[in-house]
Amino acid sequence: MKNLNYGIIGNCRSAALISDKGAIEWCCLPEFDSSSVFAKILDTEIGGSFEINCTEDYTVTQKYLENTCILVTTFDNGTDAFEINDFMPRYRKESSGYVIPPEIIRYFRKISGSPKFKIGYNPKLEYALGKTTNYVKEDHVLSLSESTKFDSLFLYSNFDLNAIKEGTSIDLQDDGYVLLAYNEKILRPTLTKINLEFERTKSYWLGWADKTTEYKKFNKQIIRSAMTLKLLSYEKTGAVLAAATTSLPETIGEVRNWDYRFCWIRDASMVVKVVSELGHKKMAKNYLQFIVDLIPDKDEKLQIMYGINKEKKLTEETLDHLSGYMGSKPVRIGNAAYSQRQNDIYGILMDVIHQQLCTFTNDTENGEELWNITKGIVWVVQKHWQEPDKGIWEFRTEERHFTFSKVLCWTAIDRAIKVAKILGKKSNIKKWEPIAEAIKNDILDNAWNESVQSFTQSYGSVDLDASVLLMENYGFIDALDPKYVSTVNAIGQDLSNDGLLYRYKNKDDFGLPSSSFTICTFWYINSLFKIGETKKAEKMFKKLLSYSNHLGLFSEDIDFETKRLLGNFPQAYSHLALIETAINLSKITDEEEVLEAIKNK
Repeated sequence: MKNLNYGIIGNCRSAALISDKGAIEWCCLPEFDSSSVFAKILDTEIGGSFEINCTEDYTVTQKYLENTCILVTTFDNGTDAFEINDFMPRYRKESSGYVIPPEIIRYFRKISGSPKFKIGYNPKLEYALGKTTNYVKEDHVLSLSESTKFDSLFLYSNFDLNAIKEGTSIDLQDDGYVLLAYNEKILRPTLTKINLEFERTKSYWLGWADKTTEYKKFNKQIIRSAMTLKLLSYEKTGAVLAAATTSLPETIGEVRNWDYRFCWIRDASMVVKVVSELGHKKMAKNYLQFIVDLIPDKDEKLQIMYGINKEKKLTEETLDHLSGYMGSKPVRIGNAAYSQRQNDIYGILMDVIHQQLCTFTNDTENGEELWNITKGIVWVVQKHWQEPDKGIWEFRTEERHFTFSKVLCWTAIDRAIKVAKILGKKSNIKKWEPIAEAIKNDILDNAWNESVQSFTQSYGSVDLDASVLLMENYGFIDALDPKYVSTVNAIGQDLSNDGLLYRYKNKDDFGLPSSSFTICTFWYINSLFKIGETKKAEKMFKKLLSYSNHLGLFSEDIDFETKRLLGNFPQAYSHLALIETAINLSKITDEEEVLEAIKNK
């Protein structure tokens, strides 16, 4: 069974996926949303990769260097052994800002014996649209694209360059390196410089991890997830990506294949809220500046998503020459969902704005801009909350009155009122309180279904939806309210399949869903914890953690039967929900656990 057994490396400018055999099978340069230079993950024949080929007697293992984003792949046959430390340089400049070149460093370290390997260097620039040719120059290998668009890649190494190009055997007598650079180097790299880049990058990540709040339980999982979220942030603008990939299918052989290398307001706002709670305030500040920069006009409505460089038009295209992950076509770049209306984004964004104003009451550089955005959001929500939308799951055809969207419209006004209280804007509070009350009453009157004893996916529907579990999370309803407890139990009974949750089971634009949306299971576990089912919640959480890949990473979806990871990878949604759930479960005290153990004897 093929699984998404990849590690991610990156530097908040771009990222690469490296397989558990040490092969780079996905990377876009110079930035996350640039065209690919390696895309074997999307086409095993023509996608392109950078492989390390050893004889079959070598065992390959992989791990992250503890509390860093440096990926260590070890090759060992019992006598001969070496490791590759893969990373993209990231460290603080002496003046200000960060060094984040569009480069990958593969640092080879000899451990024992006389290890031998071959390098399969096969870049395919511009999504493999045309031929890529490699040329050995005096101090580097130059790769040139012959597609309609010119592109190039530079490889530097202290190994024999012809051996790299031709794939002939390399004897690792001393430490070595390969540096892949999008730009030609002015100063030739040396092993000493590579080691310095390694130590600086290692020091950066160790320092970042050290600033992360520690928890009594699940701390390793929290830190790895937090670092993964950091890797999905874009330094230049403050944007946060939904995932590092495009077109990894939600179900093998189907067409639910989307480009996730963009910034969804919903996903990004949820990410920065949880990362901020872990102590990383700067990421939240950068993201709010991204939002401020996007809304120059007071009456401009928010899109649901933007390009990482603030692009507003994300035209969707298909790359028909690529066969897709395990034959799942089409491969898409761009995302047509950017033009959808999803009313929930306003509440999720207002929740983050409120959190940041609470945190930085006397230290908000863009406080006036955020107040303008707050007033603009209230204006938009007041005008449109009674209208149907596409919902959190981005239905591409029918618009409905989705319960989650309505709850988040209430959240937008509720948080705006709280912001007005912080800023002493009493007249706004009086105007806005009736709006919040009207939305809340509308939801209570129309979203509850007496026959199924649950809040449902949309008004007048009998279909259940995991997103409704977040009603409590946003403060709309108390966890112990009988209607919420009943909703949690109904969703668990209807949407759970062997401990994993459907997001919904009703037919959508592409038929019936056939895989579990990972974040929904985390939401359900959280809800169980909130209603007092702590033991069941912790048991489910530990089981869910076992479905991650070998490095503790999650994608968007999990197959119900095989438990294989599916969908784009690594998925910000999944990891932010993992962190939230782990933090909640870490609150279970030793006393509670002792009492539970006694009860179960």
